[in-house]
Amino acid sequence: MAENRGNSIEIARKYMDSLYVEGRIVGSVHPNTTFHLFEKTFQTPIMTGALSHLNRIHPGGVAEMTRGAALAGACAQIGMGDIAELERSVRMGDGVIKIIKPYKDTDAILSRIEAAEKAGALAVGMDLEHAVNTEDDEDSVVLDQQMELKSLAQISELVQFTHLPFIVKGAMSVQDAIRCRDLGVKGLILSHHNSLLKWAVPPCALLSGIRKAVGNDLILIVDGGIEDGTDAYKALALGADAVSVGRPLMGPLGEKGAEGVQQVLEQMTRGLKGMMVRTGVSDLDHMDPTVIWQTQPIQQKS
Repeated sequence: MAENRGNSIEIARKYMDSLYVEGRIVGSVHPNTTFHLFEKTFQTPIMTGALSHLNRIHPGGVAEMTRGAALAGACAQIGMGDIAELERSVRMGDGVIKIIKPYKDTDAILSRIEAAEKAGALAVGMDLEHAVNTEDDEDSVVLDQQMELKSLAQISELVQFTHLPFIVKGAMSVQDAIRCRDLGVKGLILSHHNSLLKWAVPPCALLSGIRKAVGNDLILIVDGGIEDGTDAYKALALGADAVSVGRPLMGPLGEKGAEGVQQVLEQMTRGLKGMMVRTGVSDLDHMDPTVIWQTQPIQQKS
């Protein structure tokens, strides 16, 4: 029992389930989920998470996932992998964001950024939350590769190194959002990376404060705990520009490959549209946080 205390996945799930939705069907129209990201147009704001090592699930690996996203008209994120896999994934996808680990070896980071640029990736980013261990403040080791906690100066250098939009994964506060904006970061992925941060405030609970602080200066993507179109709707209504999904794709990817990923993303998008039409939302630019009723509000310490 004690091992599950502070499980941020469970906390986020309980928070999401505490959000009720107000119906506004009178005068509603069939909605449009067209989503624009970094001058690229997608059919849905629901994208894949930055997944890695998927060849143990399907022989096509991460590239097969990005192909499935492309079939659904969705953006894809990818995580760890060699340059050949990166190139194949970008080629098979239709808008791919490469998320890079915070390696201690700067050349390992820069070479991956350069490869992403050359391959035609839509954006690059870094999952800063993976720099340190869960149980202490020591820099982590991921698959025998040493990570490093990055300074503001180091992050700034990476942002300036690439001509692609730079995204930070793991930002979970207004303070982080403001710092990232000031460094030239273009987007945040609100994520505790499967409970690397224990007792984390649910990403959706942070949205309104972050959006108020940065306005439209940053793209906000909610990662983790999005299981269906209703979850996606709640996140978007509260201020997210997009959401990403990971675990719901695993089984279908293994069973049906790209077509399985496509089916999940399309089904979730249909669910999102169903929520939009029942709440009077015509498109993503008209999402309205006032439709959300919270039964168990989280109180911020004053």
